[in-house]
Amino acid sequence: MGISRYKIYEPTHPHFLTCTILHWLPIFTNKDSVQIVIDSLKYLQKQDNMKIYAYVILENHLHLIASSNDIGKTMQKFKSYTAYELLKLLKEKNVKTLLEQFAFYKKAHKKHTEYQIWEEGFHPKLIQSEKMMIEKINYIHQNPIKRGYVDRAEHWRYSSARDYNGIDGLLEIEKLW
Repeated sequence: MGISRYKIYEPTHPHFLTCTILHWLPIFTNKDSVQIVIDSLKYLQKQDNMKIYAYVILENHLHLIASSNDIGKTMQKFKSYTAYELLKLLKEKNVKTLLEQFAFYKKAHKKHTEYQIWEEGFHPKLIQSEKMMIEKINYIHQNPIKRGYVDRAEHWRYSSARDYNGIDGLLEIEKLW
């Protein structure tokens, strides 16, 4: 068995992270679903000493550069809580099509639950240099532009690009690394 390229060897150091919704389904298409993610990240900033250096939330995935006391455990808490809350929201709003898809695409070994929201893992990549940090921040901030959603990175509401351009964003951003 080979070594996974996604192992966390430095759990307290900044990592580039990607969380993808199962089968790339578009769940973050309204403010209520995105607010669940924002609220969870704010909570983890306080409770797990999570530092967020950059982020973007798109309709079916998100990217972060973050660190915490143990980034692996912090991300497990994040995905578990947000999955629970997103399912609750979908049920309250009676979004049957998405619920059916989250049940259909659920991995077979997930026997303890009827639905699966997130793809497994979060693909942590250790930030190893200032150059890599800058490259990943730029990648994150350019994501909505590459998709054609906005012309300027700071116009995307759910991104730290706003903070890096002197506009108050939705999360506290750590700009010193």
